[in-house]
Amino acid sequence: MLIPESDYTRWDAVDMARLVRDGEVSPADLAETARAMIERRPALNAVADLAADPPAGPAPCGPLAGVPFAVKELLAWPGLPWTFGSRLMAANPAPGHTPYAARLRDAGLAVLCSTTSSEFGLLGSTESALRGPTLNPWGPGLSAGGSSGGSAALVAAGVFPMAHGSDGGGSLRVPAALNGVFGFKPSKGRCVPVGPDTPGLPALVVEHGMSRSVRDSAQLLAVTERTGPDAVYPPVGLVAGPGAERLRIAVLAPTLTGRDPDPAVARELDRTAALCADLGHDVDVAGDPGVDGAALSRGFFAAAAVTMAQVAAMVTPMLGRRPGPGELEPFTLELIDCAATLGPAALADSERALAEGARAYLRLFEHCDVVLSPTLAVPCWPLGHLSPAAGRETLLRRTEEAVGYTPVHNPAGCPAMSVPLGRCDGLPVGMHFAARPGADGMLLALAAELEAAAPWADVRPDTAWLTGRG
Repeated sequence: MLIPESDYTRWDAVDMARLVRDGEVSPADLAETARAMIERRPALNAVADLAADPPAGPAPCGPLAGVPFAVKELLAWPGLPWTFGSRLMAANPAPGHTPYAARLRDAGLAVLCSTTSSEFGLLGSTESALRGPTLNPWGPGLSAGGSSGGSAALVAAGVFPMAHGSDGGGSLRVPAALNGVFGFKPSKGRCVPVGPDTPGLPALVVEHGMSRSVRDSAQLLAVTERTGPDAVYPPVGLVAGPGAERLRIAVLAPTLTGRDPDPAVARELDRTAALCADLGHDVDVAGDPGVDGAALSRGFFAAAAVTMAQVAAMVTPMLGRRPGPGELEPFTLELIDCAATLGPAALADSERALAEGARAYLRLFEHCDVVLSPTLAVPCWPLGHLSPAAGRETLLRRTEEAVGYTPVHNPAGCPAMSVPLGRCDGLPVGMHFAARPGADGMLLALAAELEAAAPWADVRPDTAWLTGRG
């Protein structure tokens, strides 16, 4: 039975799970409604592959039983192609549940589809050759960001209360900011792993999700974090609401490459800092973190180049040739060519640059509890701005101009979040908060306080244009 959209989109995942437990709605009703919403929004192009209907059987168990959910196409999920957003891997079957995927399953989440990503999660816009462009529900022609753009767009459009994303340098937080939803990146090592910890780009990636409400994100963390002897940090558990602790918040306005944010973004940063001060937090200007942003950027892109060269080497024997433009996008091929010029010490040099940048950034927490900055230095950008066909040098420059705050938190292992507190010309502007590794609970409590003080749940895009009615 279809649930009215006005009811369905008002509930977060915690609400839906409670309604299922109380017998007021069924998992089948929720799934049917989510699928109908997908069908009514084809222009969004945020769904990668639809999952088959689950076999009839006992009702699901777990704290999120029956809640509709989606996983990014970079995460292996049994029954869905494991494409990595690439034509090269379009027919790649997923193996069994990884430890992380098993936690999602055991929580009772109903995975209805996979969501679109940039190829191998490399770029900050989701417009792959495999899927085509994913649109931002806030307006025609706007990028949904990347690489977790499909998940962010579906949450913003109300199709799912929350959806999975992964973050190797902002790939979850960037689309969360552009789509006006809450995006949280846990501390490195906080959650159960997806697979073996391999060097290069994969070592930087953290799994979590994007949501409308902070409590949904906290619940997702509670069901996926490590516990027992494998725990890297004491478990956070459920974050019920705002914390009582008043925090020292340092405001970092320039990006780590020394660029000032767009004036409209700077105004929203000032407003957010004032809100934090009004809530009783000790707000001050951050000192110079001393991070060599240019070296950090080179380290990231070198890691990406080496990782893509390794992928190309792995598939060459299967193809009988080096992968080419029929399998990989121009930017990916340019990265592979670049890797050949970097020399045998490229990965070690990259890891050294990332580690040095992380150490410098972590020194900020000797004088504060939280670092506040914009999530992005610029407002929303159009499709094509970070297209994989734009050329490597252009893409590196444009990425550095926009995404100058988020990358350092991955090598530093910090928890970090994009909070939908800002607006510019009617479009969302994310505000970014980060804390020292392990302080996930403190950060989520701050998010809950901000959510209560400046609610964003009802600030939604008008999606009529996606259905042909607007």
